[in-house]
Amino acid sequence: MSTPEDHKAPTSGLAANDLSYYRTEPVSFVRRGSRLHGKRQDAWERQSGRYLLEVPRHHADTSVREDFGFDPERAFGRDAPLTVEIGSGLGEAVADAAERHPERNFLAVEVYRPGLAQLMVRIEQRGLTNVRAVQANAPEVLDVMLAPGSVDELWVFFPDPWHKARHHKRRLVKESFADKAARVLADGGTWRLATDWSDYAEQMRAVLGGSAAFANLHPGERGGADGPLALVRRGGLEGQDREPGFEDATGGWAPRFEGRILTSFEGKALRAGRLVFDLAYARV
Repeated sequence: MSTPEDHKAPTSGLAANDLSYYRTEPVSFVRRGSRLHGKRQDAWERQSGRYLLEVPRHHADTSVREDFGFDPERAFGRDAPLTVEIGSGLGEAVADAAERHPERNFLAVEVYRPGLAQLMVRIEQRGLTNVRAVQANAPEVLDVMLAPGSVDELWVFFPDPWHKARHHKRRLVKESFADKAARVLADGGTWRLATDWSDYAEQMRAVLGGSAAFANLHPGERGGADGPLALVRRGGLEGQDREPGFEDATGGWAPRFEGRILTSFEGKALRAGRLVFDLAYARV
């Protein structure tokens, strides 16, 4: 049996910079630059102490110690439905939703420090009080931080698709992650997902369709020859060979979530000619 001494962080070599060294599963993110400048630095200094959760770590700086629990009522100073966005990026979606729904609480989960700093800018500019953020690895947030049944809505919009087949194991949405999501979602709670890559969309649909914990809110919808998957396959929109006559026998694609602002990332995907796949499931 290994002991804590066996897992001390190395001071040199690949493992010193590889977060997967500390975890049993490969992480689904790539660490980018963390330096802040200008208005991001200023907003970080003014607002992070209030809106960024202080999380005790285990080994990595995005880990969550197993004895840490998030208390939404204490953090927000009230009891309200909680929406959690995994991978909030530059904070566009969560800040817009928080401004339009002051009756709800929002938790942004992100590992990219400049993205969190940009969220602080948005919080400050809009005078938001119903947003909190955490710099942490999403699976650990679901495993440790959040109490069972404490989340009303879970959002996973445009996670890294990890295109190459040998990297698919790094994709966030897989069976083990669905189990974690089921743990934190309240009965009847909603899991909303979106991606601009069709093969990842099919993986998401297969994972959640195979889980007894979730029910598709749009079963069979937007399938056949005119649905988004058929349009991609028949038109070769993502660079693969065209598949004339392809029809999507399963469907189940949700209409675009009207509560998601058109972010810069989604706009870039649309300008590149890619289609966006939305999915929505209820916790049952």
